[in-house]
Amino acid sequence: MKIDKKLIKELVENLKEFELSELEYQDGQTKIKVSKATKSLELTKTSAVVSPNKAVLKSSDDIEGTRIKSPIIGTAYLAPEPGAKKFVEVGDKIKKGQTVMIVEAMKTMNHVPSTTDGEVKKILIEDGQPVEFGQTLIILK
Repeated sequence: MKIDKKLIKELVENLKEFELSELEYQDGQTKIKVSKATKSLELTKTSAVVSPNKAVLKSSDDIEGTRIKSPIIGTAYLAPEPGAKKFVEVGDKIKKGQTVMIVEAMKTMNHVPSTTDGEVKKILIEDGQPVEFGQTLIILK
């Protein structure tokens, strides 16, 4: 596996610019996590770790269809609020741009829209489950 040093440097710069303590990026099987580790109160060290994350891929690679992926890292919710009707169910026909779920990140609810028209073939996550950037959430026929 070739390590993209330019990408890692860009992620470290974003970490500093946005004053984040941790930032993750995933593309296929490659996952890059950049975080600040504090040695003392005044010294900070920035490190980068690159590792394949096969747990995110699971068996969803075997299923054919259009994939709707998570645009961010966060917690996925299948309904607008607890006890409410889910945005989509398996078998539902959906339109491009229709909200299929919400991913919460830093107390902000981010609506995840469908990237195309289709029928929901499989929902790969559970309500309240943490999700990664680029993780497949739903597969459409």
